[in-house]
Amino acid sequence: MKIHYPNGQPFHYNNDKSESRKKQKQVKYSNRGMTLEKELNLTNQQYLNENLAVIHKKPTPIQVVKVDYPRRSAAKITEAYYRRSSTTDYNGVYKGYYLDFEAKETKNKSSFPLNNFHEHQIQHMQQSCAHGGICFTIVRFSSLNEIYLLEAEFLFKWWDQQFLEDGRKSIPLASIKNECAQIPYGYNPRIPYLQVIDQLIEEKNSK
Repeated sequence: MKIHYPNGQPFHYNNDKSESRKKQKQVKYSNRGMTLEKELNLTNQQYLNENLAVIHKKPTPIQVVKVDYPRRSAAKITEAYYRRSSTTDYNGVYKGYYLDFEAKETKNKSSFPLNNFHEHQIQHMQQSCAHGGICFTIVRFSSLNEIYLLEAEFLFKWWDQQFLEDGRKSIPLASIKNECAQIPYGYNPRIPYLQVIDQLIEEKNSK
């Protein structure tokens, strides 16, 4: 099946390069080559299995372009386009609270580029927060193998300032370290981010 990016360029599979990158990460990092998304999916599955939370990854919409019918009773999609996600990566419910968040990775060692976000994603989080949802972003600095949870208000502040004269186009790692919670790697679950959410809920209830 042919799949294209939103700009029309074809998506190519390259298993050799993928395997090569995976082996490099296995040697260099303790995450054994797993992507942040995969680790979060495993974490969320464990939360679900233990009946702690119901959190799922939202599927990326696909626009079907061409369908072949090899048999009358069967249809095969032969060409499709990835459509731009309209909201964020994950959402669900935890302790009666609606959670909505993005998962991002960067190879930068000193800052997190704001162009990792689309304006519609920020707007979606702002709307969700306005209705009492808990929104955030989980960011991994892959070169440092460090993960942080950026609360929505922190992200909004940096998003808005980039449009000012001489505004920064990235969030300094120093600011993230100073104002955001680092999520230490665990074994089971791998990324225990609900520990940070517990603190946010406690602060929310104390106001």
